[in-house]
Amino acid sequence: MQPENPSNPKPEFKNMEKDTIILGVIGADCHSVGNKILELFFTNEGFKVVNLGVMVSQQEFINAAIETNARAILVSSLYGHGEIDCQGFRDLCLEKGLDRILLYVGGNLVVGKTPFEIVEEKFKKMGFDRVFPPDVDLKKAAELLKQDIKERFGSDTHTPQDKGQARQPDNQESEEETRKPETKAPRVG
Repeated sequence: MQPENPSNPKPEFKNMEKDTIILGVIGADCHSVGNKILELFFTNEGFKVVNLGVMVSQQEFINAAIETNARAILVSSLYGHGEIDCQGFRDLCLEKGLDRILLYVGGNLVVGKTPFEIVEEKFKKMGFDRVFPPDVDLKKAAELLKQDIKERFGSDTHTPQDKGQARQPDNQESEEETRKPETKAPRVG
C-alpha cells in the first residue's frame, strides 16, 4: 500500500518501529562491560536492542532472532575463542530459516597476534557479513549496520508483509515478489 504523500513516502515506516538487533557475548566468555556499552550505543543509534548478556550459545542467539524477527545478530567475543564458538553459526541460521539475517562479529576473536586481515577472512568464510577488531569505531559500525539492513531488507523494513519472515522462510520469495512493485515507487521529476 503506497503512502498518500508521494514526496515523503517511507520515513514514516522507519519512525514507527525500530530495527531489532540481537546482541550478546558468545560461548564461555563472561566479559560484560563492553556488551553493556554496545547495548547503550546501539540503542542510542535508534535500534531496538535485545541484549542476551554473556555466555550465550549459538542456539540462544538464533531463538531470540526468530522470536523478535531481528534483522541482525551482533556477536562479541573477547577471550580469544571466537573462532571456535562461531564455527557453523551461519549454517545453523540457514537451518532455522534465517537466510537473510545479518551476522556481525567483533572483539578479540582469536588467541595470539594474528593480523586482523587474516581473522576477518576466516570469519567471512564462516558466513559473517562483517568482522570488527577490538578497537572498532562504533559510529562507523552503526552506519554499516543501517546500510546493510537497508540493502538486505529494503528501505521500508517494517511493512506488514515483512513481519514474520524469519519464522516463515518458505514465504520469503512470494513476499518479495509482492513487494517489488512497491519498492519501485514512481519516479519524481
